[in-house]
Amino acid sequence: MNEVIPDIPTRIRTGLACGLQTSLKLFKFVLPLYVLVDLLKGTPVIDLLGSLFAPVMTLFGLPGEAAFAFIAAFLLNLYAAIAIMAPLDLTPWQVTQCGLMMGIAHNLVIEGGVLRSTGARGGLLTVFRLAIAVAAGLLLSALHHLWGG
Repeated sequence: MNEVIPDIPTRIRTGLACGLQTSLKLFKFVLPLYVLVDLLKGTPVIDLLGSLFAPVMTLFGLPGEAAFAFIAAFLLNLYAAIAIMAPLDLTPWQVTQCGLMMGIAHNLVIEGGVLRSTGARGGLLTVFRLAIAVAAGLLLSALHHLWGG
């Protein structure tokens, strides 16, 4: 059970190589989403779809366009959500609001499936995560308004 610990240069090389591979994977995923949303901002598509989601998103102090980031976070992952949020020109408070809610409920499809495979009630836990994210978002929005935001 004696594990040989590599020397420092080997650890640095390994860390840099793994970090570069991870960065490239994320770059291939995040860059196209960012570009797509940025290009769509110049068309009426974002405004049109954003206006559909505005009534719900306004409850959380967010513009309707932020719904796209939530959909990406719920169905994909936080990196996709960040790629979509970046070109939306959200305020720091709005980014915080998104981060809180998405941190609670993200990657729901895959994580729900993993939970189900362990014998847990994946669907029920997914609903609870969404409910807690909504409750936390409403609470943060109320506090923000209370403090004059």
